[in-house]
Amino acid sequence: MSGQSITDRITAAQHSVTGSAVSKTVCKATTHEIMGPKKKHLDYLIHCTNEMNVNIPQLADSLFERTTSTSWVVVFKSLIATHHLMVYGNERFVQYLASRNTLFNLSNFLDKSGLQGYDMSTFIRRYSRYLNEKAVSYRQVAFDFTKVKRGVDGVMRTMNTEKLLKTIPIIQNQMDALLDFNVNANELTNGVINAGFMLLFKDSIRLFAAYNEGIINLLEKYFDMKKTQCKEGLDIYKKFLTRMTRISEFLKVAEQVGIDRGDIPDLSQAPSSLLEALEQHLASLEGKKVKDSTAASRASTLSNAVSSLASTGMSFTKVDEREKQAALEEEQARLKALKEQRLKELSKRPSFATTDTSPVSTTGGTISTAPAIDLFSTPSCSNGALKMESDLFDIQQTFNPSMQASSTGLPVATAWAGYSTATQAPPPGALQVDFESVFGAKATGTNNIDSDDILKPTMVSSNQALCAINQLSDKLVGDDLDSSLANLVGNLGIGNGTTKK
Repeated sequence: MSGQSITDRITAAQHSVTGSAVSKTVCKATTHEIMGPKKKHLDYLIHCTNEMNVNIPQLADSLFERTTSTSWVVVFKSLIATHHLMVYGNERFVQYLASRNTLFNLSNFLDKSGLQGYDMSTFIRRYSRYLNEKAVSYRQVAFDFTKVKRGVDGVMRTMNTEKLLKTIPIIQNQMDALLDFNVNANELTNGVINAGFMLLFKDSIRLFAAYNEGIINLLEKYFDMKKTQCKEGLDIYKKFLTRMTRISEFLKVAEQVGIDRGDIPDLSQAPSSLLEALEQHLASLEGKKVKDSTAASRASTLSNAVSSLASTGMSFTKVDEREKQAALEEEQARLKALKEQRLKELSKRPSFATTDTSPVSTTGGTISTAPAIDLFSTPSCSNGALKMESDLFDIQQTFNPSMQASSTGLPVATAWAGYSTATQAPPPGALQVDFESVFGAKATGTNNIDSDDILKPTMVSSNQALCAINQLSDKLVGDDLDSSLANLVGNLGIGNGTTKK
């Protein structure tokens, strides 16, 4: 089966309707297409593990739910996506997996749909066991062996004897589960199992590097241990030699499937004389008769062994560092591409620069920075009554037409009528303001106010009031502002012959 199935599309549509972007992405990452999960979907899920508002249990449950499928493709890709998040996602994802009693219950999984289903089901059972063991290891030691600090001052090199003897067996169990994947180059026949193998390959390098450093620490402490501790230590070292052989075979498979030789570390075996020295030391503690060995020869043997193992550790660390550097360069390249794409999008947007045909364009293509005259603003009174009086009569000098009284006996400009057209032309040089065009309607004569001879109220702004003040300047007393305002109030009374106070 290739391509997204109808079930994949329906499931994705259901999650779109419910608004669950996380579940929808999990579905898209685990389709029936025989290829590894797409990078864009894995990147989105990694981003989700770093967001505090994302429900990690819900994300994990979505992945677990996909492993209940009967299709080996969907189940295998669900395991790969989970493994990817354990390696590259936020640590709280691994913490949640470690807090669960069970993860994947796939020890009896079998896809009977075809021969490929039978073959891949075997690797699904092995892969799920490794992921379960990886989560159990985190629960036991509260850190991920593949991510711990390494080096002389690393976690495994600085452990005390008691803790070291309890921790190394945990690494051994995880390493055993990884190596039990036991795949050869001829079985890596599709993109799904190849994606899983690459994650296992990267884990094997980091896990064995931590394992190797734990053994170096063990050897440095061995000749100072108690008898029971030496017995445990010797057993651990023998198992380590076996795992070293198995990891070398695993790395050969990686080389056969096209992984660059420079990305595969070199293994340096400790001299066989070291094992003999360790066994003789334990025998001497148990009271058995052994051949005499000087402290100098024992120290020399130990030094050579530690040097060989340290060389192996350096080789694994260099490979890991190259991988991290490659990942960093890839991320930088991706960010650069996104930046260039963003700049192209911005350059394609229409320009908002003014042109000669624009109503806001200016002569000569320059923009005037002089403040515009606001015809509807009121004079500033921030300097007190004296400034208001000064501004008032300044306006009077500019707007001082001689107004004619209408035949009805009403003031020419009141709050209940329009402006009279019987005005004299303003003096030369004065600012001319056409209020009729500003307000959008021509004022009618005073003898034709309304066809029904009924006066209709109109909205009067503060600017109209100021014009009324200026037009009635013949009744204003220039040297007495209070008297002028009193006369104005009387003139603005409603035309019933009475004066409003």
